[in-house]
Amino acid sequence: MTQTPSRKHPDTTSLTHQEPDAGATPGTLPETSATFPAAVTAAEVAPVEPPSHYPAPFAAQMEKRQKRQLGDQFGLTNFGVNLARIAPGGVSALRHFHTREDEFIYILSGEPVLVTNQGETPLKPGMCAGFKAGNGDAHHLLNRTAEEVVYLEVGDRSPGDGVIYPDDDLLLEEDSQGNPQFLHKDGSAY
Repeated sequence: MTQTPSRKHPDTTSLTHQEPDAGATPGTLPETSATFPAAVTAAEVAPVEPPSHYPAPFAAQMEKRQKRQLGDQFGLTNFGVNLARIAPGGVSALRHFHTREDEFIYILSGEPVLVTNQGETPLKPGMCAGFKAGNGDAHHLLNRTAEEVVYLEVGDRSPGDGVIYPDDDLLLEEDSQGNPQFLHKDGSAY
């Protein structure tokens, strides 16, 4: 479900670093490793296409959401960082919680409403929220305003993570090979 990161970025070809080689002598550059940029302009990172991997009919609900996978541009594997945008009338995701993945959001612009098990909380730029793995507190953001909402979304990439969608007939679990798969709550595949 992750987008393959591009290895070449405009205006950053001379600003690159290499992943450290675990077997390399400290202080030496590895001879064979992937090259990633030192920095990128977030707005120039291609948006994820399609905007959602949810099965029908849920994918259509994400048409007003856009994500740019910033962490992938640097080869980050332990956690992901997305620059996300929600157009007026849009939603960040189906309301959900993760079994093993912690999540964090930071609002850059706009005024979304955070919906959790406790109710609704209006958010403003500079506010943040965190969602501890496995606590059952399902969450998502709604944009009920006429302005776009922009936020950073950070989550770890814990193996074996599952996602529960309490309001919908949907689960996300890993199959026996570790690949994510969407299921109905009765365990049947979409």
